[in-house]
Amino acid sequence: MFVTVFLSCLCIGALVGFLSGLLGIGGGLIIVPALAYMLPQLGISPAVVMPVALATSLASIVVTSSMAMLAHHKNHNIPWPLTRPLMVMMALGALCGAFIADMLSAKTLTQIFALAVISLACYMLLSLKSSKVSSMPDIKLVQLIGFCTGILSSLMGIAGGAILVPVLSYFGVHLRHCIGIATACGVMVAVFGSLGYVVTGMDQPGLPVWSLGYVYLPALLGLVATSSVFAPLGVKYAAGLPLATLKKSFALFLILVAAKMLWP
Repeated sequence: MFVTVFLSCLCIGALVGFLSGLLGIGGGLIIVPALAYMLPQLGISPAVVMPVALATSLASIVVTSSMAMLAHHKNHNIPWPLTRPLMVMMALGALCGAFIADMLSAKTLTQIFALAVISLACYMLLSLKSSKVSSMPDIKLVQLIGFCTGILSSLMGIAGGAILVPVLSYFGVHLRHCIGIATACGVMVAVFGSLGYVVTGMDQPGLPVWSLGYVYLPALLGLVATSSVFAPLGVKYAAGLPLATLKKSFALFLILVAAKMLWP
């Protein structure tokens, strides 16, 4: 099964990397439903499929987000005075999210993921453009937003950029800085979220062989091996394709996938 999972995730990772580079979407939105569909076919217990999918998605994001953060740092896209407090709170939120996920049923986790994906996909589909509506609030409110975003991101197996970027844009942060901040915070979400899933998954019954907590290592290796290679290829092709149409088509696809997860 190791080889089957590894080879399958090589293909998933290639698709994730290419679409991430092409459309600027988070890989978790693809990885989680793909693993949630594939793992039961391999005989893995349905009771642990969603935690394994979420944990493995977050662990794969550690690598990709770290590379992206370094690139944004070199390009001066990360305003660190605003980013640091957000990183701390999102890390705490992601860690809490992993422990919350361990207390929820697989069905509840699936419903949370599907409903959140439908909301994000609708935002993408309608092409809502955030403009400055309010000034930056008190730092304590910003930290609260970061904490809540960290929890939800951990429960969805994503880095959190799809949530954080529109929020920061609403408060008047430049889009380039929004993306840089979200990327840096995404590293914290991925590191502490996956760490939480490792801890809560220790000695859990029904986990497949080669698991580290809830993180499924064969899937992780396959995802990481190709996603980082194909992301630059997606960026290369982005310039010559109708991205607005592609994003709307992808949003529709996400809604259908999430709906299937809600009503199997």
